[in-house]
Amino acid sequence: MVHTTHPGNIGSAARAMKTMGLSRLVLVQPLLFPHAEATALASGAADLLESAQVVPDLGSALAGVHLVVGTSARQRHIPWPRVNARHGGEMLVQEAAQHEVAVVFGREDRGLTNEELHQCHVHLEIPTNPDYGVLNVAAAMQVVCYELRMAYLQAGGMAAVGGCPVFMPWPETVWDEELVPHEAMPGFYEHLEQAMTAVGFLDVANPRQVVTRVRRLFQRMRMDRLEYNLLRGFFKDILQSLAHREENP
Repeated sequence: MVHTTHPGNIGSAARAMKTMGLSRLVLVQPLLFPHAEATALASGAADLLESAQVVPDLGSALAGVHLVVGTSARQRHIPWPRVNARHGGEMLVQEAAQHEVAVVFGREDRGLTNEELHQCHVHLEIPTNPDYGVLNVAAAMQVVCYELRMAYLQAGGMAAVGGCPVFMPWPETVWDEELVPHEAMPGFYEHLEQAMTAVGFLDVANPRQVVTRVRRLFQRMRMDRLEYNLLRGFFKDILQSLAHREENP
């Protein structure tokens, strides 16, 4: 949960999580926490509040995570891969069998910022009434936690709800290298921007949406460690080659 304003929402979120078998809650700069209202609304889930991790920024919250799903109710200028809550739950449960995953919820008044959403691989939406799609953040968490629970039960051999097929955007496979975790990507994007700027492809004075679209591309790819190192080496060689030409015209 990012920058939560009302402590009651934190308590209600903890209760929603515990009823669906989830236990790890991370709070990014909550305005008021710990707080008596959070404890009161958590009811029997006060243990989740006691174990909740409070961090200074979203990057810290996502350390070690390989799949980041951000909740968003608004269409963005540059569209990102999107799933509804049901398909998102199935995707997360499938991925969680191999890697750390995270679902990110934003502020009560305006959700997640564009910059925060750009750190996510996929955006998740709840298909609400188009005439009134306003959901309290704790209510949204209850919906998503429910879908995670149902996907988990289905994956464990329980009867499929309504015969819905499992959504598999990334087929299961035995990979030869570990996927790159979230915290490795900021350095990658910085290195990439340096290389694009150096060759004249990126105009830093007028970047338009180039950086955002390139970021979307690599978020969608989800590189493994070997691919990541290969590209970082490529960027390094570009910068070194250009520096050598400047020193030896």
